[in-house]
Amino acid sequence: MIVRKNKVLTSENKKPILYDVYYNETEKSQPIVIFCHGYKGFKDWGAWHLVAEAFAEAGFCFIKFNFSHNGGTAEQPIDFPDLEAFAENNFSLELDDLDRVLNEIKSRNENLPKKISTISLIGHSRGGGIVLIKAEEDIRVNKVVTWASVSDFKARFQEDTEDFKAWKETGITHVENSRTKQMLPHKFQFYKDFKENEKRFSINRAVKNIEIPVFFVHGSDDPTVSVNEAKAIHSWNSQSELKIVEGADHVFNTKHPWEDKNLPEELKTVVETTIDFLK
Repeated sequence: MIVRKNKVLTSENKKPILYDVYYNETEKSQPIVIFCHGYKGFKDWGAWHLVAEAFAEAGFCFIKFNFSHNGGTAEQPIDFPDLEAFAENNFSLELDDLDRVLNEIKSRNENLPKKISTISLIGHSRGGGIVLIKAEEDIRVNKVVTWASVSDFKARFQEDTEDFKAWKETGITHVENSRTKQMLPHKFQFYKDFKENEKRFSINRAVKNIEIPVFFVHGSDDPTVSVNEAKAIHSWNSQSELKIVEGADHVFNTKHPWEDKNLPEELKTVVETTIDFLK
């Protein structure tokens, strides 16, 4: 298996994107899978490396990357040393990052297989919303899959709360990272960016308009994003497929770090059903 880790995608006047590529050499054209992490996520979280290997063994070229403003750096891709970048992140930047990765595939990047067939997107949690919006607006995407996806970005701002009013007044709020114990900053620009692009960032609108195959996977015991959100998204597109994984939580019963050599049964089910769908 060819594994190329921590490759850097640079663009003028933009923060770099760090990415990994997994695939097996073959003369045939290979389908590409791009994986997008969620909020407070990163490409090296938990068991994502085992997921990448499983897709490569199944004949895919698997790309996982860090969003440019996720708080990681090229030197420290796992922790969040760049809190200023984290504070400046928003949905527009994440969609632009995904676009940059797609452009890199089409430009025949030397780190990728020589022959490429289809391109599919997988997004976890908030990344699920990102890939659904991108899939609806970009004809380069052939199939799209979400794992434990959110169904509504707007609802997460909780605009009627005192916390939201305080955020608007001060221009900044903080959320604790339970793993690193850092207080992660969000500038109010995050909400402003959402309001300026509210129609584009409607997951409901995007899903209703998606005309390519779409597959939603969710854990029955997800405490972070209710399984009802998956059922709602599924109801918005009559051609979509839904898989509820019994007993699975938001990260399909993995954790960080993941030191086992094997996937837990729940995430193994997610990977196998996703591969079946993409094939």
